[in-house]
Amino acid sequence: MEQWLNQFTEGTILVGLVKLVGQIVLAILAFLIARSIGKRIIQGGFSKMESQKGMSAPRVKTLEKLSVNAFSYVLIFVFITIIISIFGLDATGLIAGAGVVGLAIGFGAQGLVSDVVTGFFILLERQIDVGDYVTASGIDGIVEEVGLRNVQIRGFDGTLHYIPNRGITNVSNHSRGNMRALVDMSISYNDNIDHAMAVLQAACDKLATEDETIKEGPNVVGVQGLGDSDVVIRIIAKTENMEQWAVERKLRKALKEALDANNIEIPFPHQVYIEKKEQ
Repeated sequence: MEQWLNQFTEGTILVGLVKLVGQIVLAILAFLIARSIGKRIIQGGFSKMESQKGMSAPRVKTLEKLSVNAFSYVLIFVFITIIISIFGLDATGLIAGAGVVGLAIGFGAQGLVSDVVTGFFILLERQIDVGDYVTASGIDGIVEEVGLRNVQIRGFDGTLHYIPNRGITNVSNHSRGNMRALVDMSISYNDNIDHAMAVLQAACDKLATEDETIKEGPNVVGVQGLGDSDVVIRIIAKTENMEQWAVERKLRKALKEALDANNIEIPFPHQVYIEKKEQ
């Protein structure tokens, strides 16, 4: 009789353990499925918003990533609550206790609150969007994600910078409108300045017809400076956003070739060696 009771007890424990593991597995599967479906619904909704309401792609991408993050946080909270209930704990009492503990440590979480509030106003005022080229907290790069806690900026060397929202005291957004391409070319003092400027302007006009990213100019604005051995002539153009560097490279090449073709000298340092003869 005692042996039978022991077997019954062991069997009950085993059944209970299997049931507990099964519930946990089901909860995990439900979490993964809900997260996948939720992300698809959010992404689909914002895709329709972009096509129907004409919102800009960077703005849609920013709001989409923020919505996915918020949905994930809520889903994780629900998942933890379910796991607590599976283990037989009172989730309501635990949540109430967490509220008291949260109030107790609230003064230590002022930085987090500041991040969230600052992030809210960054999004509300549309200071930056995903894909923008910005300078924030001394960091230059392309915005990859705008969250309630931090902003992720990818530097041009490939480094991903995480900047807390409260640390963003000022933002320079280089992606709002056309950008300026600026090139300085040097000629010698022996060359005719007006002729050189005409040659440079002709090269600029030709490049403008070939490159669709150039929106205004390029124009030769005049003599920018007088160096020790050169006269500096400045050329300015307006380009599509993020195309200014490529246009500057094309300008330098075209202007150099134009000067060479017209026998206009680009000064460079000369070194003179004096050989001392032995007496």
